[in-house]
Amino acid sequence: MVFSSFTFLLLFLPVVLLLNAVSTNIKWRNAVLLVASLIFYGWGEPVYILCMLLSTFVNYIAAIAFTKTKNKLLKKVYLTIGVIMSVAFLFYFKYAAFLFNSIAPIFSSAAVLPVLELPIGISFYTFQILTYTVDVYRGKAKLQKNFFDLLLYVSCFPQLIAGPIVQYSDVESMIEDRSATTDDIAAGLKRFVVGLAKKILLANVCGSALEQLNLANGDAEMSICGAWFAAVLYGLQLYYDFSAYSDMAIGIGRVLGFTYKENFNYPYISKSISEFWRRWHISLGAFFRDYVYIPLGGNRVGKVRLVINLLIVWSLTGFWHGASWNFLAWGAYYGVIIILERLVFSNFLKKAPAVILHIYSIVLILAGWVLFYYIDIADCFTHLLAMVGLQISEGAVSLVPFIDDATIYTAKQYADCDTDNCYRIARCKHIKSSDFLFFFFSFCFPKTRQGATRCIYVLPLRV
Repeated sequence: MVFSSFTFLLLFLPVVLLLNAVSTNIKWRNAVLLVASLIFYGWGEPVYILCMLLSTFVNYIAAIAFTKTKNKLLKKVYLTIGVIMSVAFLFYFKYAAFLFNSIAPIFSSAAVLPVLELPIGISFYTFQILTYTVDVYRGKAKLQKNFFDLLLYVSCFPQLIAGPIVQYSDVESMIEDRSATTDDIAAGLKRFVVGLAKKILLANVCGSALEQLNLANGDAEMSICGAWFAAVLYGLQLYYDFSAYSDMAIGIGRVLGFTYKENFNYPYISKSISEFWRRWHISLGAFFRDYVYIPLGGNRVGKVRLVINLLIVWSLTGFWHGASWNFLAWGAYYGVIIILERLVFSNFLKKAPAVILHIYSIVLILAGWVLFYYIDIADCFTHLLAMVGLQISEGAVSLVPFIDDATIYTAKQYADCDTDNCYRIARCKHIKSSDFLFFFFSFCFPKTRQGATRCIYVLPLRV
C-alpha cells in the first residue's frame, strides 16, 4: 500500500484516524496503530512481516540480555547477535545475489543466484531496529520492556516504507505518551496534502517527461540540451518524490501525535556538496554519522584515517541505496568530493562568490544523479560525455547535436515559456517557490517566506 493509492486515501487513513481519535488512552492508541501498521505493511506480501517480527524480537531479547548482564564481553556478544540478525535479513534479500553473481565469474563459475524480491521498507526498518539496540547499549535510551511497543516503533506505518529514518531515542517518550491538538491535526493534514500534491503533480509528471527524452540506454542519439534537461528532470523527480513521502510521513505522524524531524531542507540551494548532504535526506546522514562515522573516530583522527573513514561511510551510503556498482560508485563519488572540500578546497569554499559556489554545487549534483540513474556505468559515461557535447562511437570521438527533437517536443509539451508568469509565481507571497518544479535554463534561487529571492530565466512546469 502506498500513500497515493485510493485504498490508502479513501479507506485506510480515514479509518485509522477515526479509531485513533476515539481511543481513550495511550494503550488503545498504540494497539490501533500497531495493528494498522502491520496491515499496511502486509497488504501486498504478508509473508515479509515475519522478517520484521523476527528481527525485532531478536533485538528485543538481545537488549534485555545485555542490559541485565554485568559482563562486558557478554554485553558485546548480545549486541553483536542483535546487529547481525538485523543486517542478515537486509544482506540476504538485497545484496547476496549481487555479490555472488559479481564474484562467481572470477572463479570461472557459471552459477547464478536469482535476485530476490526486496521486502518493502527493509532498508529503513533495519536501520531503525539498529538505532534501538545500539542506543540502549550506549545508555542513550531506556530498555523497552514491552515487545509490542518496540514493534510499534519499528513498524509505524507513516515512516515505514520511505522514511525518514527515525531514531528510537527521538520517539521513545512519544510511544509512552502523546497527544495531538486541533492545531496539530490541521497542520499535519496540510503537510500531508502538500506532500501528496508534490508526488502526483510534480514528481510523477517530471518522471513522465523524463521518459520521453533520448537517454544513453536508448537507441536514439543524445544532445547537449537533452542530456542536461534529463539530468535536471531526474534530480527534481527524485527530490519531489522523496521529499513528498517525507512530507506525508511527517504530516500523518503529527496527526497521530508524533513529531518527526525534517528530512529535506531546500537541498538545491546549497553552495557546497557538504552543505547539500546536510540538507538532503537528513535522517540518513544522521544515521551514518551517529552509528558509523563517529564510532570510526569521526573528526578526532589524522588526515589519513579521516580519508579512510569518509570513504567507508560514503561507500556504505551509496550501497544502502541499491545493490549495484553504480550506487557504490555514486557513494564513493560524493566521498571523494567531500574529502577534497575538507582538505583541499576549504579556502575556496569560504572566499568564492555565492553564485560560483551554487553553480559548482549544482553541476556536481547533476553529474551525481546521472551516475545514480544508470545501472550500466558505460551508459553513465555516455550521458556525461553528451553533457559536454561529445560521444564515443567505435573508438572515435565526435560531437553530439546541440538539441534534439525529443527535447524540443518535451519542452513544448510540458513547459510554459512566459517569463512574466515565471516572475509572478516566484514573487507569490503565499507559496514557497521551491515547492514548484522549475526547469533550470540558468539557476533558480528559491524563495522562502523569511528570505529574498533571485530567479533567473526559470521555466515553471504546467501542471
